Amino acid sequence: MKATEELMKEAEILLKDWKKGHYVFGCNVLNFVGKFAGEFGKTVLLVGSSSDWALKPMEDIAKSLRENGLSYVKVSGAKPNTPREDVYRIALQIAMHKPDVIVAFGGGSTLDAVKASNILATFKPYEVEKLLSVSWSEACTIDPYFGTGIVSKMKDAAGRDLTPMVAVQAASSSGSHLTKYSNVTDPVAGQKKLIVDEAITPKRAVFDYTVTLTTSKNLTVDGGLDGFSHLWEVFMGASGKPYFEKAKQLVEVGVRLIIRSLKTLKTDQSNLNARVGLGLGTDLGGYAIMIGGTNGPHLGSFSLVDVLTHGRACGILNLYYTLFFSPAIQEQLKTLGLILREEGFIVEDVSKLEGLNLGMTVVRGLTRFLESLKAPISLADAGASEKHIARMLNAAKDPALRMKLLNMPIPLNPEKGDVENYMKPLLEAAFKGRLEEVKMVEAYV
Repeated sequence: MKATEELMKEAEILLKDWKKGHYVFGCNVLNFVGKFAGEFGKTVLLVGSSSDWALKPMEDIAKSLRENGLSYVKVSGAKPNTPREDVYRIALQIAMHKPDVIVAFGGGSTLDAVKASNILATFKPYEVEKLLSVSWSEACTIDPYFGTGIVSKMKDAAGRDLTPMVAVQAASSSGSHLTKYSNVTDPVAGQKKLIVDEAITPKRAVFDYTVTLTTSKNLTVDGGLDGFSHLWEVFMGASGKPYFEKAKQLVEVGVRLIIRSLKTLKTDQSNLNARVGLGLGTDLGGYAIMIGGTNGPHLGSFSLVDVLTHGRACGILNLYYTLFFSPAIQEQLKTLGLILREEGFIVEDVSKLEGLNLGMTVVRGLTRFLESLKAPISLADAGASEKHIARMLNAAKDPALRMKLLNMPIPLNPEKGDVENYMKPLLEAAFKGRLEEVKMVEAYV
């Protein structure tokens, strides 16, 4: 078993090799924000929280901007889950102030909101209407950009780039400061949708792990489960892909760091070493979703925003999707099973198991891990209802979310009835908390 310090050093090397000099992370590093922002100009739109917990880091960021000769205007960040009204509000501020660079400080919700707002402030509705062949009413919204690669299509056609963004992360969770993803929620429909595009990846990023010392216990757990899901879902879908070995390496380092850090933080919320470990582990989750994609658990979580936090939703659904995928992910299961055994959640020797037996053993280990965090293991226990199952099934048929179905280790084709035949019984099993009711695909068993 590798020592935690060795794992942390491996994580640092992986992140530095990936992001080169464009990402600064560690303790007491907010003074780098001004230097990064200064690479793009002199005027800054500073988007961030006005909550008590954010006052000190926001002032540190502002000080760094001033010390680098930059002027700035402050704008409030986004509420949890990036409601679309916050996206429109921030877009208006970007359009009004026309900054040289946007500095965004917050968790994934604020960073995602700025990514989406930046798109709206960059392209005019008449351009969107013409170049994407959508109606005028739709061209005035964020809706045309949901899906993959649409922002880049607009950028190339209009000959205009987005305003550079420096993302300053405040929570160990989504990895939004490092990635090409922006989640936006329609609170009325209770549905989250996704923009996936290299063009919205922040130009520079900073994460001062000391900022997370005041993170609540619930947010700590939720963020850790989100990072875990990024690593595990990408690895599950990596069979036969050129990034398989890299995804495996990220899991072997990142999942261990996340599990160990969460075990420590359960009883010692202010343990700095564990805070750093969790930050490094979830950052590796961000790395993972830039080389591969998430799948079923993330897809389902988008329809649970009104009853469940994102990480907990993914945590529940990972149990049932892991079992469903188990015939196609035997090597992945052995890798995760070894980690869970080292950390005390599995007693069996997983190297001697195979097939559904291996899958069930690993899933039971994952269940014990969730229970140790006091996280729910069924949708019903988490407050979901049968209407959420219907919402998840409808979302699975949305073309803008189709990439999640295709990233599955056992792909599901809506046109062939796979959503009704396999996803529906899986979600019903997740609702009731009955693993034995997950319907397997006969061709894989």
